[in-house]
Amino acid sequence: AIGDILAALFCCIGILAALWVREQTGRGQLIDVAMVDSVFASLENIPQRYFVEGVIPGRIGNRYEFVYPYDSFRALDGWVIIGVANDRIWRRFVEATGLRHLAEDERFRTNPDRVEHHEELKREIERWTSKRSVEEIVELLNGYGVPAAPIYTVKDIVEDEHIAEAREMVIPLNQPGLGRVELLGSPIKMSETRPRPRGPAPRLGGDTEWVLREILGLSLEEISRLREMGAI
Repeated sequence: AIGDILAALFCCIGILAALWVREQTGRGQLIDVAMVDSVFASLENIPQRYFVEGVIPGRIGNRYEFVYPYDSFRALDGWVIIGVANDRIWRRFVEATGLRHLAEDERFRTNPDRVEHHEELKREIERWTSKRSVEEIVELLNGYGVPAAPIYTVKDIVEDEHIAEAREMVIPLNQPGLGRVELLGSPIKMSETRPRPRGPAPRLGGDTEWVLREILGLSLEEISRLREMGAI
């Protein structure tokens, strides 16, 4: 879950910060990272808005609360995300789509107007997007400098050449007993160190003899006797 991932990331940041402080002071320290703190810290401006305005936000779907249209829209063959972050991009959007009448509509003149009337505006935009493919929409809007992108399924992601191959986020590996398997790659890319698996995962019990011999110091005869007894 996201709480596990966030806590691990914040813990890693804490370790790096503590190591830096140790370099300056020569002293180590305890690092305390709670999952609930990590999730709370990820809420961006929601707590601050409550502190200032006393607003308790509700569910709003995929849209961005303070800017519109910045939302997911149904296309002919899937879903697309469109990000109109300011009035300048809004003008490019209506020009690209041919929906110039929206720019003249009093409900949609400014961003605060569009946020207030986001439901009506979404219906207007989806009348246009629902008749076109995701690829057509993205290519057209990007050509006008309007941020837009397809909303991927997991299948789409793992088959995307840029993500899966160029960015090495899907790593193929030959696993004994299973054949070819795919693993999730690392999002951290370093110039001198490639964070790739060094080999397949050990099979069940595959490291038993090494652990007994190298860590516990047992002889080969002792290990053979344990195997004969059925202990390993």
